[in-house]
Amino acid sequence: MPEQQNIEYKSSWHEEYLDWICGFANAQGGKIYIGRNDSGNVIGVADYKDLMEKIPNKIKNQLGITADVNLLQEDNKYFIEIIVQPYSVPISLRGRYYYRSGSVKQELTGAALNEFLLKRAGHTWDDVIEEDATFDDIDEATIKKYLRKADEAGRLPDVIGLSTPELLDKLRLTKNGKLKRAAIVLFGKDPGRFYPNTFVKVGKFEDDDFTIRFQELEDGNIIQLLDKVLRTLDYKFLIRNISFVGMNRVETLEYPIPALREMILNALIHRNYMGAPTQLRVYDNKLTLWNHGTLPEGMTLDKLTKSHSSYPRNPILAGACFLGGYIDSWGSGIMKIVNSCKSAGLPTPILEEDGGGFIVKLFKDRFSEEQLQKLGLNERQIKAVLYVKERGKITNSEYQTINSVAKPTATRDLAELTDTYKILKNTGFGAGSIYELTT
Repeated sequence: MPEQQNIEYKSSWHEEYLDWICGFANAQGGKIYIGRNDSGNVIGVADYKDLMEKIPNKIKNQLGITADVNLLQEDNKYFIEIIVQPYSVPISLRGRYYYRSGSVKQELTGAALNEFLLKRAGHTWDDVIEEDATFDDIDEATIKKYLRKADEAGRLPDVIGLSTPELLDKLRLTKNGKLKRAAIVLFGKDPGRFYPNTFVKVGKFEDDDFTIRFQELEDGNIIQLLDKVLRTLDYKFLIRNISFVGMNRVETLEYPIPALREMILNALIHRNYMGAPTQLRVYDNKLTLWNHGTLPEGMTLDKLTKSHSSYPRNPILAGACFLGGYIDSWGSGIMKIVNSCKSAGLPTPILEEDGGGFIVKLFKDRFSEEQLQKLGLNERQIKAVLYVKERGKITNSEYQTINSVAKPTATRDLAELTDTYKILKNTGFGAGSIYELTT
């Protein structure tokens, strides 16, 4: 059996493996086998009698926990099984905290450690009281805008006549008359005074990922940021496509507004506010939004693109945004992004965990070389599609010429592009066949 989330093999015992035991205790528990190689085959340990006494004492004295340590035998070779149970309280080793994620052990530091310790204490970041904040730090204009949106959604009854403190208490944004962090990032006049990385960076980049043409920094509370970032994208970063319906001029952004709105809202609500700022990068052919904070336990990338339960990192904040009509409570944000892009004829967005955070990538051109490679087209077919993008059409003979292939190969490749991939359409017949891009 290969190593996995809850199994680790070690050929011999070393005291540094206490790190792994700590990681298992802080995660979902697991088993460590001493005397098995990386493939799981038993190679045995000679000093098993000494280890059977040494290992339990090391675990108890240095970690403050107990673990089942069993002596097992296979093919006349002895090996040791250490069974570690998950703990609901944080476990440290010499002041350091480790966590088992996938098949690797990682030390928790910085924002990740803060989030872990809060969770183990039964709290989330947004539920903590901000001792230095007062109701003078709340922006009344934002409150009014929120209430108008809530009234449209019909999810927040009985709020007419409530004072700001009474409203925030109803939204669970205060405790004993004091503001929680969620209240500051949602309604604050200047959230950056309390949490310096609440702003959003928006930049226009070259395709090399490093050269930046220009950038903007937008700050404010969540409700303000949603409007500011969308407005900045519209006015300074994105192109409006112009079309006509009858005599009416129609302007649409390169990317669907519902997708952009959901991306920004998801980022602002579910981000790790003790980490780096949200970063939105605009390229000629794609747009990416990176947010600090990995997926919560129990959530996978595969689940994100399907109907799933909601796992909010900041549940108090998410709850208030739901009541205000800004989000749904059923984890449908990602599906809205995917479906909006699909309806607009854009490629399926890519979702990835990246650099301690989560990134969503939107693509403007479904016929770009990058997208064509993902579909599985061969080099000849990619060259042909790019040729059609530039010139509007291609014939069988032109396909033969640009790829230096015989007619049977050209015919087969073009048939795949039309029938299998449905990228091209045949607008002619026989020798007069002309291939154009599908709409």
